[in-house]
Amino acid sequence: MVMAQALDDATLVGQSMSEPEMFATLFDRHADEIFRYAARRLGPELAEDAVGEVFLAAFRGRARYDRTRPDARPWLYGIATNVVAQHRRAERRRTQAMARLAPDRPGSFDERSADRVTAEQLQPRLAKALTRLSAAERDLLLLVAWADLTYEDVALALDIPVGTVRSRLHRLRTKVRRALGGIDPFREEPEHG
Repeated sequence: MVMAQALDDATLVGQSMSEPEMFATLFDRHADEIFRYAARRLGPELAEDAVGEVFLAAFRGRARYDRTRPDARPWLYGIATNVVAQHRRAERRRTQAMARLAPDRPGSFDERSADRVTAEQLQPRLAKALTRLSAAERDLLLLVAWADLTYEDVALALDIPVGTVRSRLHRLRTKVRRALGGIDPFREEPEHG
């Protein structure tokens, strides 16, 4: 018998139809990643419940999973996005609280920590900019930024065309950059003067 860990996600989902315990391997494989995403959206206090809700919904809906997709992450992130939507008020309160926080004044630091300090100082302004986005805009942006999904995976998760992901993300980046006074929080490499 092939070990469950060696199987791709689609095979695990398929086998879980006759052997429900196989779904546990899918949970073991992706729960930590979904938890991190949920914790960033809702806070750690709600994230565990959200992860449970995501995997319960996935288990109940596994018969509808597109088994031509070997990676279940976009499907799970799509479910997670729906669960987050159910907890949206908590997310909004958390983001508003982050927006009110004053950045800590750093003491001494070396060049390696300068980027981290800059990011920490931007956090309240970025959180405030996020509160000004619609729920759908936040979902799209955070699936790319926090879940590190590809445009194609985001399109699968949100059930929209890839071209729509690209155009909306371009507009969102412009909107957030404008809200941050021209600072681009999406740069791959920070610029040093």
